[in-house]
Amino acid sequence: MTTMTEKFEILSQFIKDMSSETKDIQTFIFVKDNILKYQLNININSKPLKNKMVEINTILKFEDNGESKYKSYFEMIYATIIRVNDDVKEKKELERIILCDVQIKIYPNLEKSFLNMLHNSGYRNVKFEKKIDFENLYLQQFNQ
Repeated sequence: MTTMTEKFEILSQFIKDMSSETKDIQTFIFVKDNILKYQLNININSKPLKNKMVEINTILKFEDNGESKYKSYFEMIYATIIRVNDDVKEKKELERIILCDVQIKIYPNLEKSFLNMLHNSGYRNVKFEKKIDFENLYLQQFNQ
């Protein structure tokens, strides 16, 4: 389970919270026909722990941003605990580890868990064609 790179080690990763809400059968039928319009949103936050460890929460939301009254709601908080190596001193370097490097490593597990939740909620035809490009997102955010 642990992965070692030169800058950090993943100690643990797990689903911290998961939510799938479809309030009734009318909503289910409507959403089943319209779920391909849903958008995947991602948010990442982190907090330092003891001994150079950091808890990173990657939050995925899959939602309809339109006006429909029939909506389902899907959210997952995926936690990753890492230990940062002693030679990481720069804040910029730590930001890149949290927002980019760790995300690239955990994304296959995160995506599989999230899709399993959607499929188990009755939405079997959902796939994420485009992979999230964390490298590009990071560069856009910090090199504008």
